Amino acid sequence: MAKKPLQGLRVIELGQLIAGPFAGKTLAEFGAEVIKIEPPEGGDPLRQWRKIHEGTSLWWYVQARNKKSVTANLRTPEGQEIVRRLACDADVVIENFRPGTLEKWGLGYESLAAGNPGLVMLRLSGFGQTGPYRDLAGFGAIGESMGGMRYVTGFPDRPPVRMNLSIGDALAALHGVIGVLMALHHRNANGGKGQVVDVALYEAVFNMMESALPEFDMYGVVRERTGSNLTGIVPSNTYLTRDGHHVVIGANADSIFQRLMTAIGRSDLAADPGLADNAGRARRGDELDRVIGDWTGANDIAHVLKALADAQVPSGKIYSIADIVEDLQYLSRGMIRQVKLASGADLKVPGIVPKLSATPGDIEWLGPALGEHTAEVLGRLGYTVEEIDQLRARKAI
Repeated sequence: MAKKPLQGLRVIELGQLIAGPFAGKTLAEFGAEVIKIEPPEGGDPLRQWRKIHEGTSLWWYVQARNKKSVTANLRTPEGQEIVRRLACDADVVIENFRPGTLEKWGLGYESLAAGNPGLVMLRLSGFGQTGPYRDLAGFGAIGESMGGMRYVTGFPDRPPVRMNLSIGDALAALHGVIGVLMALHHRNANGGKGQVVDVALYEAVFNMMESALPEFDMYGVVRERTGSNLTGIVPSNTYLTRDGHHVVIGANADSIFQRLMTAIGRSDLAADPGLADNAGRARRGDELDRVIGDWTGANDIAHVLKALADAQVPSGKIYSIADIVEDLQYLSRGMIRQVKLASGADLKVPGIVPKLSATPGDIEWLGPALGEHTAEVLGRLGYTVEEIDQLRARKAI
């Protein structure tokens, strides 16, 4: 069996809920040993979020897969000492507390790196470790708003809307993983020292804002909400079919636009010199949307998708999760995985992204029970059975 690419990497996860644990999950899926530190009373609050099965969140089984759960009360000297010992031979520490919290517990980067100069610490927070907002409480929703994403999402005559997902946390986590891997490469290739990876949620979101800043700076243009289309890119919109499905059509390249118009019986528009480039099409966007919408509205989804596929026009039905679990592309690439819970119940969970050809990631086990690995990990640190029992009695673990 091939080794995973991060095998041998040891990660201490101090985060809770979404951003920090998402980063830890990604590293764990590709072979890192991720030791998740949870408070003894209740553990990570995510264990009780959303839909619960037999006392545990279904989200937990995905977010914490391949991790080891160790309980330690970080507000006690004993719990803090456990983290210090773990950090001595760790490669990475992940945390997403409010800035200054770890320092208050004596677990800041300088303290932990004193005994392990190669340590990399990923610090995820709403506003970053510096600046006038650093001490404010920040969640993904705030980062999405301050980063500019919420402002451009929705319809122009309505208030901004949010995705029904924690996209800001996920974006911050993925930026954090990239930063960790860069810091580890630098440590291993260029000098042997660790460093802090400082990711602010609003900055991770802002990094997705394409050309909004230079367009504003040069022309004073504020990108606004435009509903289901894409500002200045035509045609790229969502259209309703006769049988009530929504289909996305992206035909903004010149040749693709011509194929689309021919496929829907409007060769006259395909040959119109005023529509030969995106600038011309953008000026007539409403007209083109009406033409395309009239065609989709007169046909069922199956006919629309086949006609567009035959014409090599990028298109797709907007999927619900019910569509996803039955889709042949998802199934053929292992993106719908069937696992078994401890109770014996079957559960579908997402597969692994990205796919590495020689050293792929995998699901070794689902999110662990609270404290499932405490004795194992503390024993490895040199704690005796008696000491572990005493820590448990004092509610330090």
